[in-house]
Amino acid sequence: MNFIRHSIHILGLLFMLCMGTAWAPSAAAETFYDSARGITPIMQETKPPVLGNAVNDDVRRTRNYTWQPPTIPHRVDGYQVDKNFNKCMDCHSRAKAEFSQAVPVSVTHYMDRDGHMLGQVSTRRYFCQQCHVAQDAVRPLVNNTFEDVDTVILKAMRSQPGKAPKKN
Repeated sequence: MNFIRHSIHILGLLFMLCMGTAWAPSAAAETFYDSARGITPIMQETKPPVLGNAVNDDVRRTRNYTWQPPTIPHRVDGYQVDKNFNKCMDCHSRAKAEFSQAVPVSVTHYMDRDGHMLGQVSTRRYFCQQCHVAQDAVRPLVNNTFEDVDTVILKAMRSQPGKAPKKN
């Protein structure tokens, strides 16, 4: 009985050894790349790209869907946003927006998860850059042919003259 158990262990080890040598050359021969990283293989470290010059034009951009958070139209590098302080609220709090002429944060930022109004920005909405992002004037990594729903509907209406849009 001991001999059989010992033989099974040896056969198992031999099988794993054979599988390892059969797999190893093919894995080493194939190098994987990610187009976002350029020509550097995935398993090699790359030098990070130099940060671009963030868009700083204060132009409000059109949103592509109903609940899309607005993008940040100005530089935010160096802004302190942590549990002690939120630099964004220096201009965007409802109390300071009239003076700064910045867009005040939405009332939804003052609601808890149950929809109850709070006296201050909800902790769920306190870290602005979880949803809002600054923009860089860079070439996209992939082509984008996204069209918002209004554009799609307008094109459909133009392609079918004589059909009026339905009113709800």
